[in-house]
Amino acid sequence: FEELIFDMRLNAKQLIKLSQKAQQEEKAEQVKARKALEKGLMDNARIHAENAIRKKSESLNYMRLSAKLDAVASRMMTASRTE
Repeated sequence: FEELIFDMRLNAKQLIKLSQKAQQEEKAEQVKARKALEKGLMDNARIHAENAIRKKSESLNYMRLSAKLDAVASRMMTASRTE
């Protein structure tokens, strides 16, 4: 039971790291989109902007899932203490 709680917390931390990585990729895509706009390449800018939006939602999903895992682990910890 304790091992399961530990694994859940570990997975939550991994999801946070994935979220941070997606945020960095989002920023890189925004820079690429800006550069493409400056060069007048609208199609490329649109593609990079879509990628940035996708990475943003991916990051939020990772954070959301991490929070859920952490909450379940906390509930399990509380349940194991009361038994």
